[in-house]
Amino acid sequence: MSIGKTIHALRKENKMTLLELADKSGVALATLSRMENGKMTGTLQSHMKICDALGIALPELYKNLYSSKRAIDIQKQKPRAEVFIHDKKSSEEILASKILNKRMLPILIKISKGGKTHKEETRTGIEKFIYVLDGKIEANIGEEKYDLMKGDTLYFEASTPHFFKNAYSHDTKLLCMVSPPKA
Repeated sequence: MSIGKTIHALRKENKMTLLELADKSGVALATLSRMENGKMTGTLQSHMKICDALGIALPELYKNLYSSKRAIDIQKQKPRAEVFIHDKKSSEEILASKILNKRMLPILIKISKGGKTHKEETRTGIEKFIYVLDGKIEANIGEEKYDLMKGDTLYFEASTPHFFKNAYSHDTKLLCMVSPPKA
């Protein structure tokens, strides 16, 4: 069960409206609504405030968070809603749904000849893995440049500024896996 569904169920058990929970917890009504609808998970601080308002301990909120059944998520090949266009020559497709419930984020990066991704730098603790599915790229990680071709891989700390460039004659496809920050 997701954190939002758990909060919703506990709120209903306590015969509280969303507005009452917002008033009692100090967590914004819009935030609570987004949490209950699976649009966001909230912070540890918001979870503690919600628990206080519901009169429960934090472990009670988390006890059913992970189901004993294996989570299976299949996405059939179709136009995906989560496509980010960097410019006319590069894009990223998120290859999984319900990403707030995932422990890794799979992305397909496509870069046309002469294209590049935007320069990116994440917070410390997030790691990236790149596998070149087709073509060649120049990976710019910090001050270093790495030429990668089909079948090559790259693993790095994503807090280092980075971008990928296709200066070659064919389109490039990369499989990118992004890990959450280490706890």
